[in-house]
Amino acid sequence: MTVPTRSSEEVRSLVQGSSPEELTFPIRSLDHCDHVVNTSLAGHPELAADHLLNVEMVGKLAGCVGSVIRQLNLEFVKSRVTSDDPAEVRTRKIQARQRSYDVLVEIALNAVGVEGRRVGFSEEETDQTIRQVVNALERWEELEATEEPRSGSPIASAVVERILEGMRVVAGGTSMVAHMAKEIEDQLVNGRLASSLVQAAKKVIRENIYYEMTVEGLCKFGNDYAIGLRWLRHLGFVQVSTNPVLAARAYNDDPRLWDDFRNVAKAHPEWSQDPEGFGDEIAMGATMVALWPNMVVFRPIALISGMHDGMVSYQLNPRVATSLEGSITDALKIYSHAAEFIRDYDSYLAWGYSNRRDSGRPNIVFKVAAESPVACDITTALNGMGIGTNNTVTFTVAQEVALIMAAIRGMGKAKRMGIPLTQIYETNMGGRLESHLREVEAERILLETCDGSDTKEMLLRQLAQGLGASVEPDETRPLVEKVRAVCSFKYLKSLTDRTFSETVASGDRQAPSEGKGGRAISLAQLAETEEAIGYAGTVVAQKVYGIFFSPENRAKWIAYVQKQFDLSKSEAEEVMDKIDVLPASKRKPDDTYLTLARRNVTNTEFPNHQLDVLLASRRQGFDIHRFEDSIAKSHARNVLERLLRIEDFRRAYELTPELAGELQRVGIDAESGERPLRSEEWSSFGPVVKTMTEFRNAYSSFRKVVTGIVSESATRRSP
Repeated sequence: MTVPTRSSEEVRSLVQGSSPEELTFPIRSLDHCDHVVNTSLAGHPELAADHLLNVEMVGKLAGCVGSVIRQLNLEFVKSRVTSDDPAEVRTRKIQARQRSYDVLVEIALNAVGVEGRRVGFSEEETDQTIRQVVNALERWEELEATEEPRSGSPIASAVVERILEGMRVVAGGTSMVAHMAKEIEDQLVNGRLASSLVQAAKKVIRENIYYEMTVEGLCKFGNDYAIGLRWLRHLGFVQVSTNPVLAARAYNDDPRLWDDFRNVAKAHPEWSQDPEGFGDEIAMGATMVALWPNMVVFRPIALISGMHDGMVSYQLNPRVATSLEGSITDALKIYSHAAEFIRDYDSYLAWGYSNRRDSGRPNIVFKVAAESPVACDITTALNGMGIGTNNTVTFTVAQEVALIMAAIRGMGKAKRMGIPLTQIYETNMGGRLESHLREVEAERILLETCDGSDTKEMLLRQLAQGLGASVEPDETRPLVEKVRAVCSFKYLKSLTDRTFSETVASGDRQAPSEGKGGRAISLAQLAETEEAIGYAGTVVAQKVYGIFFSPENRAKWIAYVQKQFDLSKSEAEEVMDKIDVLPASKRKPDDTYLTLARRNVTNTEFPNHQLDVLLASRRQGFDIHRFEDSIAKSHARNVLERLLRIEDFRRAYELTPELAGELQRVGIDAESGERPLRSEEWSSFGPVVKTMTEFRNAYSSFRKVVTGIVSESATRRSP
């Protein structure tokens, strides 16, 4: 890109600092084209572009965009910036041009991406629209260059830079979206920055493995992060998850959210009177500030799909996870705020269209933490009101089967009353299960190595140093505590880690001769155990998927739901169709590639994991079609046998007698295990304890930060 001149820096500052105007009512648009122009010039170009994502625009897109370009072209010419413009006039002119660039780029990206396919635009219609946009953008940059020859096209440059910078900051630059920004930037052409961005983005999007998997219907995908979502939507992503950890990261990555939060806090003067007393409400308000942008990104997808896709998962307060009343109260409060927000937004998004079904209905589902059996009651209650759920903190077949059955009870009751259903998710936190099992096995192996060894303290210190961990030289501290600290996933990512394997081997060699030392374990055995653990989350997801969604069992569930709730076959099919297994907390590309399914699965991904999946797809010999419906395929024959030797995996994999009995009443063959995780044991299961501790700590930290901001603001306002 061209090095900016002094005037370019001024323009960049104005573009970066530009903020939208309030949406006004009543809406005064004349037609769809006029609506797009007015909405974009008011500072809402993304909303304006998304307005065109409607089935009633099929066959009319290119013509409508041509009319939009006509009006914006006049605005662009009128907004010529001259040296004698007063500062306020100059700012307005720059903003008008900036927003004209913005809306055309957004329209083109929507056409390039999966959104256009979802609406039903033909390839011919899409190509024509993109050609029109590219030609208009090129013409505008020429006009800019003619007006300020020494500055090139400063507004176009600033717009493109802002778009790329918004991509680069996702996950601190370690994300697939940030990687896409680099690929797009490498293809930019000076003098045609905006138009070449559109053309480069088309190539980068359509050559992405997620786009390919989505278009071919191999699976659906969601995002475990709060920003960068429009680019993921272009690739076909249809869901985003939030929790206290992710809410905090959203504010870190996009500091502008703090200004939005402060504005919300001003509207609640009671908060400043007692910040600690209103702490949970303040934290809820701060989380919702990060939530609204997510809702609007996926809003067109939710409306197009009839609430089948486009969902935002909002995690309920982890401090009330075991309270039915507390969780329902929180959910209804948030749902009410979301409905109020989305009504105004939908008024603009769906203006002028006749198909207004679901307008004002929030595209939100609530993450219910399965810390106790109360999660089943919360799940049934929310789904019974037509409010979807996303069960989380779920690691075991028993948890997930019980919770899906709870969701079915709620959905069946809702459908019987004619209440429209919302898509629901059953998260399978496979990566966290794998991490827990690795920690458990590492602790066992290391304890056996140290058992009776005269050098165990030295071994632990050497291992800790090699892994970057710290072990206090405290002889009074129990050995098991020190071993657990060193074997944490934070430090030990694999049993085949060289430092760990060499420590184990060293311990075996140094064991006392009378045989009190550790049990010898070879690198091959470590590798076999590590390989098996790497499949643990996938195997659990496969079993849950098979119980509900194998062709044979799915038919049985449809018949059961139809009979149990007195529904028609099509109504029962809708219940089953709106339940997705949600493989989550991935650690490696195969965690995605081995859990693909054409129906009833949405894989949710961290931004850095998406990049790993993308890069894996570019290796020589990769063929995505090998993984079609991979969740229903078996893997290495002896993996399950090795996993079942680990007690906590048995607890994660086996069914309780009660669940097996319920499944048999549906007509599904199921056996109970010898040591399944019972519902009363959920709260004490290792991965549940670790995850809820993390969530509660993250929530408490976030709550402390936002209440602190409210307190500081109140102090500054005090005389």
